[in-house]
Amino acid sequence: MDTYKITLLRGDGIGPEIVAEAVKVLDDTAKKFGFSVNYTEALMGGCAIDSTGVPLPQETIDKCLESDAVLLGAVGGWKWDNLPGHLRPEAGLLGIRGALRLFANLRPAKIYGPLKGACPLRPDIIGDSMDIMVVRELTGGIYFGKRGRETVDGVEAAYDTEYYTVTEVERIARVAFESARKRSRRLCNVDKANVLESSRLWRETVLSVARDYPDVELTHLYIDNAAMQLVRNPKQFDVILASNIFGDILSDEASQVAGSIGMLASASLGEGSRGLYEPIHGSAPDIAGKNIANPLATILSVAMMLRYSFNNTEAADAIEDAVIKVLDDGLRTPDIMTEDGKKVGTVEMGDAVVSAL
Repeated sequence: MDTYKITLLRGDGIGPEIVAEAVKVLDDTAKKFGFSVNYTEALMGGCAIDSTGVPLPQETIDKCLESDAVLLGAVGGWKWDNLPGHLRPEAGLLGIRGALRLFANLRPAKIYGPLKGACPLRPDIIGDSMDIMVVRELTGGIYFGKRGRETVDGVEAAYDTEYYTVTEVERIARVAFESARKRSRRLCNVDKANVLESSRLWRETVLSVARDYPDVELTHLYIDNAAMQLVRNPKQFDVILASNIFGDILSDEASQVAGSIGMLASASLGEGSRGLYEPIHGSAPDIAGKNIANPLATILSVAMMLRYSFNNTEAADAIEDAVIKVLDDGLRTPDIMTEDGKKVGTVEMGDAVVSAL
């Protein structure tokens, strides 16, 4: 029997609630498909600040490095908003990505049939379905470039630097091209090469990598146009490749086009099989502890974990099918509630997915 070693970072706000439901589903999947799971708990984010004084303790990094995969709930909250940048919960998220060398973020934005009515776009715009994969570079760019504050002519100023190397762009581009090969072989590169020098290097490098993928149709859009096209005609996209900041923006926009950010999972991958899996929504401290958070994005993140870290496609498919089944049955948490839906809480939704399995 295979044993999967997984570190749980429950995090802040609704994080512990949604991770609990994802673990419930994963445990049931393990029984069904004949593998076992060995969990390790660790602190990251606001809870780590409260306990240790820092958002990412070394102990957490060590536990994650010793595991096969990491499942994260969410980090952050109003409680820690006034802390300096390097001590905010979000610094832990950037730190763990760097420590695990996770440079590729895969963010699928998919409209599930039963939730098509939740899409804010007209039916003639969205068509029968939408299934987009945003491939976002994760450990470079403006989030990791040189930054600081200074006083110029008596006026306080601040700067953040967009910085990429050819090596960083090459490796994320290859992830995007390989993803496109597994889908419809269409890749749209997003940059701002008409203005930014870093984007010019980015595009030149993507074009160079493209020579190794003559079977993939490559197109380019500037970020402002891409954001517009995503709501004007999302059907034109299959795989989108973008830098750290542009990918962050576009994937959140795509989540709203899909109807609810509470449905979207993500995988952060590096050069090995270890990955970090998390829903793309935030910690939502305003609804924490009320049993109304949507756990489906975290449950779908577990499916991505089984697919990408453990190559267990059958188990991943089963979880995704179970999620579709509960949606077909009309079960809805408040964020995806429809007129004919049956409102359920966080725990009830997790139980329903287990039953569907």
